[in-house]
Amino acid sequence: SNCMKQKSWILLLTVALIGNMIGWQLGIETIQFIFKPLIIPAIVGFFYSTVKHITEGVNKWILVALIFSLGGDVLLMFQDKNSLFFLAGLSSFLLAHIFYIIYFHRVRTKENVKSNPLFLVIVVVYYSVLISFLSPFLGDMKLPVCIYGIVISFMFMLAMHMLYIKNKIAGRWMMIGALLFVVSDSLLAINKFYKPFDMANILIMLTYGVAQFYIVKGAAYYNNLVGNE
Repeated sequence: SNCMKQKSWILLLTVALIGNMIGWQLGIETIQFIFKPLIIPAIVGFFYSTVKHITEGVNKWILVALIFSLGGDVLLMFQDKNSLFFLAGLSSFLLAHIFYIIYFHRVRTKENVKSNPLFLVIVVVYYSVLISFLSPFLGDMKLPVCIYGIVISFMFMLAMHMLYIKNKIAGRWMMIGALLFVVSDSLLAINKFYKPFDMANILIMLTYGVAQFYIVKGAAYYNNLVGNE
């Protein structure tokens, strides 16, 4: 049944996240290389088992965002070998966020949610604080990180509007997912550029995996309620 399928994908996601964290903890790269690329496919599987048509309507933007996220995950696994991998991974996630932006924008217009200036203020404050804090440590990565910060802030701003769609539960999942994505990326930036901190990689991966799952869970829930109307 579909419910069983969904549960097996969630189980795979959990195993992928835990496996990846154990790999980090033990410092064994091979374990990370096995489990990290499974995170997104598990979420795609969950999406596919929950929503019949993941390539149609607004759902296709979620699917494309997930595909670019997988690209980002894989590219970032090689960032220690060459700094270009970090830039490539960042670019891949940048595209993922652009597709999430398109998705949230489409949902917002479909639901006639008016834009809320308060949300703009929130992201401008967050962005200014984070970038001014990180700025002295960014070196030649300043421009890419600033651009990435603008894009993820914009994604989060649109996601906050999901709280006002008719389907409150779906909106809440999507908003919390986007928020966790911002948390994950902020922790990643602090850990990489400012200074490494304990448990950083575990927190980054956990918030990242849950972020993607919540956005997709919200999107699936939204699809099923809108689709069944």
